[in-house]
Amino acid sequence: MIIREATPDDAGQIAPLINLIYDEMQLDELEDVPEGDLLKVIRAAYQLPTYLSGMATTVVAEINQRVVGVAFGYPDKNEDNVDAILTKISQHVKSFQKQPLVPDSETFNNEWYLDSIAVDPNYQGQGIGSQLLKALPRFVKNSGMTTIGLNVDFTNPGAMRLYQGHAFETVGTMMIGDHQYYHMQADVKQTAIAS
Repeated sequence: MIIREATPDDAGQIAPLINLIYDEMQLDELEDVPEGDLLKVIRAAYQLPTYLSGMATTVVAEINQRVVGVAFGYPDKNEDNVDAILTKISQHVKSFQKQPLVPDSETFNNEWYLDSIAVDPNYQGQGIGSQLLKALPRFVKNSGMTTIGLNVDFTNPGAMRLYQGHAFETVGTMMIGDHQYYHMQADVKQTAIAS
């Protein structure tokens, strides 16, 4: 398995993985949006330099030239700009024209926020999520941040255990859409040691 920064050519393989997260979130505003339209928006975002290694960083796990996992994050100060890209792209897709995609704020101050981490269902249980988490500190250090933050759904104890095993601790809660999430953080150094 190779862990590397994503390229624009990976967008078509990244989009269905990120879509898994949107499916789990069950956002009301996406209820009437055809899945193909959401995939189109996601694919377009992950072809942009801003999402790959600009204001945000996208890291992929690759096996036999196939993207089987993805981690996407950014410094908290970049959240509004990163979210604005999804909103702008969605405005050009017919099913979003009445209600563009406007993500909720998800970050705490002074953290590099792990917005999304997903593994292809055919490859789950093989440690790919752990490998992506282990790789994050080197990308986070490049941003100058010392804390990694993330959100985990109250109803996802498996993910909670995974993050706890990588030195993440619960520091608060928040609502995203209509789901309650634990907000967890880890020191970059601790994450590297726990990994």
